[in-house]
Amino acid sequence: MDLREKLNILGDAAKYDVSCSSSGSSRGAPKGGLGSGCSAGICHTWSADGRCISLLKVLFSNACKYDCAYCINRRSNDIPRATFTPRELIDLTLEFYRRNYIEGLFLSSAVVGSPDNTMEKLVYVAKELRTVHRFGGYIHLKAIPGASSRLLYEAGLYADRSSVNVEIPSDRQLQYLAPEKNYESIFRPMNFLAERKLEYSAGKHSRYTPKFLPAGQSTQMIVGASGESDLQILRLSAGFYNQQRMKRVYFSGYIPVNADKRLPALTTKPPLLREHRLYQADWLMRFYHFGHEEILDESNPNLDPDLDPKAMWALRHPEFFPIDLQTADYEMILRVPGIGVKSAQLIVSGRRFCKIRLEQLKKMGVVLKRAKYFIYNPDVPANLRRLYPEMLRPLLIARPKPAQLDFFSQLQMPALPAPAPYKPAIQALPAPAPLSSAG
Repeated sequence: MDLREKLNILGDAAKYDVSCSSSGSSRGAPKGGLGSGCSAGICHTWSADGRCISLLKVLFSNACKYDCAYCINRRSNDIPRATFTPRELIDLTLEFYRRNYIEGLFLSSAVVGSPDNTMEKLVYVAKELRTVHRFGGYIHLKAIPGASSRLLYEAGLYADRSSVNVEIPSDRQLQYLAPEKNYESIFRPMNFLAERKLEYSAGKHSRYTPKFLPAGQSTQMIVGASGESDLQILRLSAGFYNQQRMKRVYFSGYIPVNADKRLPALTTKPPLLREHRLYQADWLMRFYHFGHEEILDESNPNLDPDLDPKAMWALRHPEFFPIDLQTADYEMILRVPGIGVKSAQLIVSGRRFCKIRLEQLKKMGVVLKRAKYFIYNPDVPANLRRLYPEMLRPLLIARPKPAQLDFFSQLQMPALPAPAPYKPAIQALPAPAPLSSAG
């Protein structure tokens, strides 16, 4: 099998892993070296399934020893198998970078032989790029569950970011769908890398000290392959942020790629709307100071498909609204639907000099069609200052539900009428009369 065939197989097999990010690390170009990582992000490309990626995103191998029900690369599937050599991957990365195709490397792998054997190959690729070829670009390296601490530590020295995918949000369901895996083998490398990261951050280092995972850790959960509620998923995500200091938790709507009786039989499209709502709730926890128990609880275990999580929370707590933007604190302003972080900061800084009016809120980027129901403002009519949730909900969702389009779907264009026959704007002049010979 030649290198092009391997790249086609292993590049396509990596598209189901969404736990990659191109930003969060600042790594300068080594003197006389190649490339650099930038915390502001790097240039983006698009994968075959429509996801935005920025890296050479491949598996080292798809010849997996495990037989997970949800994975396309499980050993019982009859699919083409391929495995790179470390030298092939190193050369691919360098040559793609020199041609400006990529700005970094996202390297994952199925488990080949043993976790240590697989992790050793991944670390070798990253180490060779950093130390021999002095590559300064972004590297995201998967941490293989079950690998030794020595290899995990080496991975942290050469990679910008590492990730261990949880995949299934509960241990019981994980053992049902992937009997050869368990949460202990997944959490051990997570905790080890988090502890080493904290030790590095607490110490004093010179500019020659190698950085340890400067972009931190991330993970991924599959949404819809098992029966967990949104509350269970958010509770697990909050634990990752608080205990393992995760930078990101990614959600991937379940796509049925295998015929297995343990998996749900989807008769509709993947749960992309649910995935979107979970990302919105995740955003609230990361940037809006919400706790997961505020967004959902045992009496409301799932997110509302018709409302974003912030509007959902506001309707459940009418006692806090409407708020006066002139006196409310920053934390409460952040909880108003339609007001984002930047808008809330502008409101707090601007109200020291004048009263905040509706036209100023528009300039600040506030979405007034949602926010106007939750704020007290002299410009807001009196009949809109207090509305009951049952009255307000239809106003917030009174719009057609968006439909998720297929990335490669053929648009059905209406048939156009047949064009009218062409008529020149200027009529042809009559032929001149023949000249007489008498003159």
